[in-house]
Amino acid sequence: MMTFLEQSSFVTAIICWFVAQVLKVITVLIVDRKIDFSRFIGSGGMPSSHSAFVTGLAVSVGFASGFESEVFSIAAVLALVVMYDAAGVRRAAGEQAKILNQMITEWGKQNFKNTEVRLKELLGHTPMQVFAGAVLGIAIAMLRHFGI
Repeated sequence: MMTFLEQSSFVTAIICWFVAQVLKVITVLIVDRKIDFSRFIGSGGMPSSHSAFVTGLAVSVGFASGFESEVFSIAAVLALVVMYDAAGVRRAAGEQAKILNQMITEWGKQNFKNTEVRLKELLGHTPMQVFAGAVLGIAIAMLRHFGI
């Protein structure tokens, strides 16, 4: 008899998120040659943990309930909405934050007492980051399902 940890789609999704977040720290270490543990809890970056999380959930649900089931359809639609949002709306908000932060820096001679912190720029993902996260989620769900 399989236990909750062995067969749970939720656990699969959490594993996908965790692996993606660890990979973000490793990616920053390789690219920027610095250890930045804030990447473990931050949004944005390579690969998309949002994409890995929801894709891992959807594929795991598909394996458990069937890819023709209603519950898989719901999980797949959720995954598509989250990935669209990560690459679209959240990425655009991050780009706007970057421009606003540049404007504030250039106007640095002004008194910006009410601006206590910089706007968060790393909000969304490039399409490649979303794709990489989706592939990661599919791979981990398959590894857990097939026990490879």
